[in-house]
Amino acid sequence: MERTTVTRTSRPVASRIFEEIGVTPQPGNLFHETAEKLLIASEMVGLRHHQQIILAQPKSEVMVQFPVEMDDGRHRLFKGYRVQHSNALGPYLGGVRFAPRLSLDTVKGHAVLATLRASLARIPFGGAFGGVKANPRELSRNELMRLTRRYCSAISHQIGPAYDVVAPEQGADGQVMAWLFDTLAQTTPEPTRQDQSRAVMGKPSELGGFGARGRIVASGVAAVLEELLGDSLMELTTARVSIVGFGHVGAAVAKALAVRGARVTAVLTSGAAIYEPGGIDVLALAQHRARTGDIDGFESATAILERDFWSAPCELCILCADDGCLDIVRAEQCRARVVVEVGGASIGADAEEVLVRQGIEIVPDILAGAAGDIASGLEWREARLEPTFRKEDLDAHVRRQMTLAARRVRVARARYECDLRTAAICAALERIGKIYDIRGVFP
Repeated sequence: MERTTVTRTSRPVASRIFEEIGVTPQPGNLFHETAEKLLIASEMVGLRHHQQIILAQPKSEVMVQFPVEMDDGRHRLFKGYRVQHSNALGPYLGGVRFAPRLSLDTVKGHAVLATLRASLARIPFGGAFGGVKANPRELSRNELMRLTRRYCSAISHQIGPAYDVVAPEQGADGQVMAWLFDTLAQTTPEPTRQDQSRAVMGKPSELGGFGARGRIVASGVAAVLEELLGDSLMELTTARVSIVGFGHVGAAVAKALAVRGARVTAVLTSGAAIYEPGGIDVLALAQHRARTGDIDGFESATAILERDFWSAPCELCILCADDGCLDIVRAEQCRARVVVEVGGASIGADAEEVLVRQGIEIVPDILAGAAGDIASGLEWREARLEPTFRKEDLDAHVRRQMTLAARRVRVARARYECDLRTAAICAALERIGKIYDIRGVFP
């Protein structure tokens, strides 16, 4: 479709659009950095001006504050968010995160990433994101349950199976999603109560979900790497791998890559770092972490300093940790050939510039982390229809969809002659632009 009607000037597109919509970019602001990358790619793809300004800001932002009773009888005030970026491709879909440093602009940035991720994976959803500024590790089970239910109640008018669908993110497991589902069901009129099962993804298998997401995400990461690594003349079966974060996702990714022959030689968490050049027994490490709460004290590997982790030689560095876990200092120390961003926004903009300057390839989150969204789309479909998809086929389905997404990125990279992150955004925007061309803008 012809897309040459974009008016171009000598000023960078991001600067022009930010000035027009009244945004003053700030360094380190996830929303500003993500929107800037989107706008740069939009110019390469040839999106029209009205499409650029629509995508440069979320469609809806909700911020709520609510009290929660603590176990000692006191009440504590919490702040929650739900941001809906774009529903051009279908109902909003996005994670729910419980984290102590959550902010509105962080949520907005992740909502933009959710739109791009869903488009790249070709699932019929737009992008949203939300959560509560809270540390779930500091809450008892009952306090977390009350927090979840109060948050859900506060944003329930924004959630629905045909409007906005929530999925698990950092700090929100299957139990949290079960509480969200039950709260929605209890506060919904009887005729539509059962349908609320389609508004909450990542539920336990007893409630129609696919269970833990770690294995699903890990399968998608492996599929992407198998598709892309040939371009780097690297074999996954002989690669040395460093893992940042060893929670449900990090441990699952480590196991998936080890099964394919890769050697996990280093692991870093917030509390410890270990190294073993011959390869770490990731199954034993996972058992050790489940028993002790961290990787510290694992006898089959050597404890090292964090700076030694980043400088340890490896082909692949897999980021399964918090936003910004790879900052500019760590980027300068990094010796990997490829960095894979499984957790959203794991690499800061300044750090990314350092990695690129060092010739280190980056596989972005909107590609590497898309398996969870694919699983959510399938769970949403199965809850609507008479279930026909066998759960044992989920892995094959995810792998196929992730492989196709990786191929789209490879094609976009050749077409636009750019890095993998920009190529992934371009591949996502191509689809969004075509949909806007067809649908138009109301009225």
